[in-house]
Amino acid sequence: MEKCIIFDLDGTLLYTLKDLQIAVNNALKEFNFKERTLEEIRNFVGNGVVLLMERAIPNGRNNPDFTACLQAFYRNYSNNVNENTRPYDGISETLDLLKSKEIRLAVNSNKYDEAVKALCKIYFPQIEIALGAREGIDTKPAPDGVYDILKYFNSGKENAFFIGDSSVDVQTAKNSGLKSIGVTWGYRSEESLIEAGADFIVHSPKEIPDIILNR
Repeated sequence: MEKCIIFDLDGTLLYTLKDLQIAVNNALKEFNFKERTLEEIRNFVGNGVVLLMERAIPNGRNNPDFTACLQAFYRNYSNNVNENTRPYDGISETLDLLKSKEIRLAVNSNKYDEAVKALCKIYFPQIEIALGAREGIDTKPAPDGVYDILKYFNSGKENAFFIGDSSVDVQTAKNSGLKSIGVTWGYRSEESLIEAGADFIVHSPKEIPDIILNR
């Protein structure tokens, strides 16, 4: 049975932090809320857009303008999803190498599905299936997205890896029965990945093929 890799997107394949900050702050400005620093946004991301905005807006969901501000974020981000976003160095080459070895490649992200598909279409033709947050489907660390991808590939858990930059990704792998690879170039620390129990830790995309191909 073919091996497959499921990647997180933000902080793993793509640097997206600046565009997220701009969209968050444009939404906050519409309601005269305090703008957020890049470091604050870094700490807020990882659990999807709703929780990102819940953390960014004063009083979160209890704020009477929460829903309207969240919609303002969607509008701002959808219009500027790719202004400052870029693949991390070495990612595209690594995906090309894995693809050449007939390894199936997918993305499972907590970013909303429309943006996930749009960004993967722009940057990663190697990715066969890209899934984001969808209505009625539990987001990571729930295993639902992983199971959909494994079904699409007709692949077993024993032949699959989940790669991401956060404890959410490590827990997704655990909940899905997959081996996990934590990457240190993203939005979370190496210590947090170790604490979460990542099976492997890599400091460069070039390290990924050795792990995949030799196991």
